[in-house]
Amino acid sequence: MGEEQKKILEQQLWNIANTLRGKMDADEFRDYILGFIFYKYLSEKMQDYANDLLEEDKLVYHDIDEKSEEGQEYLQAIKEDSIEQLGYFLKPSELFSAVAERGNGDTDNFILEDLTEILNSIEQSTMGHESEDDFEHLFEDLDLTSTKLGRTEEAKNTLISKVLAHLDQINFELKNHDRDVLGDAYEYLIGQFAAGAGKKAGEFYTPQEVSKILAKIVTTNKSKLKSVYDPTCGSGSLLLRVSKEVEEVSTFYGQELNRTTYNLARMNMIMHDVHYRKFDIKQEDTLEHPQHIEERFEAIVANPPFSAHWSANTLHLSDDRFSQYGKLAPKSKADFAFVQHMIHHLDDNGTMAIVLPHGVLFRGASEGHIRRYLIEDRNYLDAVIGLPANIFYGTSIPTCILVFKKCREESDSVLFVDASAHFEKVKNQNHLRAKDIEKIISTYQERKAEDKYAHLATLKEIAENDYNLNIPRYVDTFEEEEAVDLNAVSAELKALEKEMKETNKVIAGFCDELGIKAPF
Repeated sequence: MGEEQKKILEQQLWNIANTLRGKMDADEFRDYILGFIFYKYLSEKMQDYANDLLEEDKLVYHDIDEKSEEGQEYLQAIKEDSIEQLGYFLKPSELFSAVAERGNGDTDNFILEDLTEILNSIEQSTMGHESEDDFEHLFEDLDLTSTKLGRTEEAKNTLISKVLAHLDQINFELKNHDRDVLGDAYEYLIGQFAAGAGKKAGEFYTPQEVSKILAKIVTTNKSKLKSVYDPTCGSGSLLLRVSKEVEEVSTFYGQELNRTTYNLARMNMIMHDVHYRKFDIKQEDTLEHPQHIEERFEAIVANPPFSAHWSANTLHLSDDRFSQYGKLAPKSKADFAFVQHMIHHLDDNGTMAIVLPHGVLFRGASEGHIRRYLIEDRNYLDAVIGLPANIFYGTSIPTCILVFKKCREESDSVLFVDASAHFEKVKNQNHLRAKDIEKIISTYQERKAEDKYAHLATLKEIAENDYNLNIPRYVDTFEEEEAVDLNAVSAELKALEKEMKETNKVIAGFCDELGIKAPF
């Protein structure tokens, strides 16, 4: 599928999403439309898989008689295979197209109760199987009883049937398309919702330009990854972006606090055709209740909530993630707690890249102590990259990327990059252009110094700055103003004075004609 066709698909899906706009706010209709698209995807995947199994018998899945003995035998055999391979099962009558057709028929078209049962049935089909954790409560945000869909049951049914009918007209053509086409369209919708969600957007979405930088950094000189991890994974977009930079990622790991966003991450993984055995996303507070504590990862990426509050409980000082530092990040700013957590999970051959507010570069007290330990005692800090302000949804503050490695190739210096002035302003948001991203990446990969853009600071230089990493201390972006020609200024003032005298004469003449006193 070409880029143009992909854009058409994205626009079609966005137009359908807007069918629900006006009925509810953005994050609510997001949950409905993304949930329905996901249900349609599961249906088409199920139908294609079943038709392949039935090809030898010259049968088509949706024609199977579910009530006949022979039909039930076929369904049982298909169910066993489907749950093993796809992770779930849908009967022909439960497929998206069948429900959409019935909802838009002239009679017997009330589908809300059946639709709720079908979504529950998808989850129940996985119970007791390997895929159970990946499908559990996946549709819980799709509340078909909500009055936001309509005042009466009939009104709700009409709206939902209309949305399903529009979606049913789009053939996802899963067999004919590159696996990322539909996933990318899904990602596009998530991005569109993030753009309109204000401060809430940061909870679930990292702008694609930033994701691309982080992904390219952690995959430098690698064609395959054993594992990638995001401790604050949101909708999973950052994890999936990493997979675009290499031939293969064996396993994706993530943790997310928000329940709705956690569901979105699992859907996003499946929509990108990541097999249920290849991802492990958990829902819990990463700092207080880490779910992958024994694991070590080859690549780690994160865009954690900026300066979030956390418990900073002294019990954490006996936790392996924090104990070696002797100090915890402050209660009101968990930024370094996330860094410490990620360092703990980083494999010896791995790279981690994290987006943080600028305060982590220079704040003192416990944060200064942790920063110094990471540089002086461990020598893990590999690069500091300053990004432009106002590139994240919901906040205009400037941010930076910190890159850490446990086994650094260039262990005698830290690369500082100031990319804060390299962007394009689009409406109220700043955007990194392709050339801006390429410049950051090439500078990082080649570790090259450049006047007013990048500097390789020795560890001694950083120590002399008392481990303050504020980028202007290392990258001088000061532009000298042109010298002022005082003679030219003086001549200009004289010419202006002469011009004013001539103007005053003209005004005095007009005043005389009018018989009034001149104003000077």
